[in-house]
Amino acid sequence: MKKPIIFCDFDGTITNGDNIHAIMSRFASTEWNVIKEEILDQKLSIREGIAKMFSLLPASAKDDITSFVMSQAQIREGFADFVAYTKKHDIPLYIVSGGIDFFVRPILEPFGPFAGIYCNEADFSGDAIQIHYPHGCDATCTSQGCGCCKPSVIRTLQAEGATSIVIGDSISDLEAAKYGDLVIARDFLVEKCQELKIPYEPFETFHDVTAIIDARLGAKI
Repeated sequence: MKKPIIFCDFDGTITNGDNIHAIMSRFASTEWNVIKEEILDQKLSIREGIAKMFSLLPASAKDDITSFVMSQAQIREGFADFVAYTKKHDIPLYIVSGGIDFFVRPILEPFGPFAGIYCNEADFSGDAIQIHYPHGCDATCTSQGCGCCKPSVIRTLQAEGATSIVIGDSISDLEAAKYGDLVIARDFLVEKCQELKIPYEPFETFHDVTAIIDARLGAKI
């Protein structure tokens, strides 16, 4: 029996909106929109793009930015029940996010513990916010420009013979989706899966996600 293991995105997946976009819309100059489009068009690597976005923000704004993102973040419907489902069936749930630690970890705290949380880290010690990438690309990664390199994390954590479930919504989840035995997608990731003919199941809420996993793997868990 193949044991399932879940790799789930955070921004736009667990949360209804993208928290980095919300932060930039509130605190950055309009230059961030140009950077965003360059990331989506794959003209800039995610690593370069996120670093450029946060360099637009003064480190002195840390408290204001943190308060803002914590107050506006909304958890996608059904997430708490989904986490309970994974715990009931002893399915490892890893959060693998291109988001930043100063908001990812506190937003997730009420729902944990998780098998692991992998995300980028913010450094507020300079004039502008700097982003560090503790989970960068391994030697196998073809892009070598990821921030939190989701395929590299999956290769590190994937148990032999396990069924990989990848849940996500954006361009940062595309390479991870190529490693998924089951891909559960929404928004931009759906477009890319269709374009590249990657099989996927669509979702809007985590009730959908739970139903998809239970229908596909329920008899095995």
